[in-house]
This record gives sequence, structure tokens and C-alpha cells, in this order.
Amino acid sequence: MRPVRDAIAAATAVLSEAGIDAPRVDAELLAAEVLGVPRGRLGVVRGFDEAALTRFTELIEQRATRRPLQHLTGSAPFRLREVAVGPGVFIPRPETELLVDWGLARIAGRSAPVVVDLCSGTGAIALSVAEEHPGARVYAVENSPEALAWLRRNAGDEVVVVAADATDPATLSTMDGQVDLVLCNPPYVPDGTPVPPEVEQDPRPAVFGGPDGLDVIRKIIPRAAGLLRPGGWLGIEHDDSHGAAVPALLRAAGGWSDVSDHGDLARRPRFATARRHRPAPAERAPMTLADFTS
Repeated sequence: MRPVRDAIAAATAVLSEAGIDAPRVDAELLAAEVLGVPRGRLGVVRGFDEAALTRFTELIEQRATRRPLQHLTGSAPFRLREVAVGPGVFIPRPETELLVDWGLARIAGRSAPVVVDLCSGTGAIALSVAEEHPGARVYAVENSPEALAWLRRNAGDEVVVVAADATDPATLSTMDGQVDLVLCNPPYVPDGTPVPPEVEQDPRPAVFGGPDGLDVIRKIIPRAAGLLRPGGWLGIEHDDSHGAAVPALLRAAGGWSDVSDHGDLARRPRFATARRHRPAPAERAPMTLADFTS
């Protein structure tokens, strides 16, 4: 029986040598996965038996090759839940939780809002909205067959899964003008941008968004405009180099008000928001003499 503290210390050294950003955290999370206990309970576990130590060593060796931690545990934490992840689907990131915070605040006063999550991936955004705003009708749109398998696994009956291209005008077209909130975390990294080895294992189409990173965003904006009711809201995540570009696209498209950009916890530009214009009240034409004599 090897003490947990000793095994984690050795694993931390291996991961540190491999260039892992948070080697101690990853070692503890993998130990908790093998031992079947919460990370905070590792201190009360007697130790690793031979089989558990072998499994733990294997996982540490795989993590040292820069295989994503979430692929090793099979899940990723997101807000109040964990979503199943693996090869073929983009791993949700903590910064996207801020987009969900913003979206929930927009629908807080509505008992049964209609919400659409475009480029849904694992469904993390859609599922969080459904869980944290009971009564919301939430649709998760995804086109990748590989990602759809993970989305359906996570979704259960909590959200409606829509297998379709998020940029296609036909997608959910029967709901045009009826949606209260559209949220989207599209591929937005400019082609050729160096990314960490773990990100290289995300599906390329879910990460990179063309030469300037805006190819998909340019198409999402008109689709969201079609879906939203007057006064409905759009929130769309973007690269930290897009803090001016995405709001500019929204303003140039017309039909949007309250265009704004928001930072992440590190104060980097992270997502843009806008509200679909409410039509101005129709003005009555001035009455003329003919109105009284006709």
C-alpha cells in the first residue's frame, strides 16, 4: 500500500517535468478518479493498492504526453455539473461560464423563455441554462456527428438536440422571431495561431474559425437575428483579439442595439452581446382636409 501523499508527490514531479501548468492539481484529480473519492477526501484514504497504483501511474504517464486531463477522467466540470467529454468534442472552458451568467441574467424575469445554444458541442451551455432556469425551453444545435454523440449522451431529456448547421438559415426557421436568447461559443481562433498541445486534440473545426477567426461568427450573426424576437438577446464568445471586431460586425449588420463587449476573469475580451431592435411604434400620418371630406 503506497501512501497517497507519496504517490501524488511523485506524480507531480513527473507532470511538472512535462510542462503541465498545474501539475499538483492534475495529479490530485487523477488520484481522486482512480480512488473513487472527491479530491477533498484524498487525505483520509489509506493509500493505493497495487492495482490502483498501476492505474494511477498509467494515467500520469498519459497526462505527461499532454493528453487532456478531461479525456482521462471522461468528464469536464462546468458550472453546477459535469459533462461527459472525449475525443471528437470540444472541451468546455471555465471562461464560457461567464457567458452563461450573462445569459441567465437576461432571461431572469421570464417564466418560460426560449433559448437556443448554437455550436453546442457537449451541450454545457444549454444544459446549464436548463438547470439554472427551470421552465426554459432550450435547444442545442450541433452539426458534427462526433460531437452530436457526446451532446446526446449529456442532454438526456433536459434539452432538445437539433442536428443541424448553426449558420444555415433553415435551422430552426419555424422558430424565427420567437427566441428570447441565443448563446454561442463558435470556433473563433484565427488559423495558424499556436495553441497548447491539449487544444490541438480538440476537433480542429471546433477551434479554428478561418484566417481572422471570424468566418463562423459572420454567419452566426444573421442566423441569430432571424431567430430572435424583437428585444431578444445574443451573446457570442470570441477570441481575445476580437474585442473590437465582433461588436463592429454587429453594428454593421444593423438591427441591433445595446452592443457591448465583455472581459473574462483575466480581463481579456471574451464575448460580445447585443439586443435585437424593437420596432419603433408606427407614426400616424397627420390628418388632412381630405380625411374630413372623403
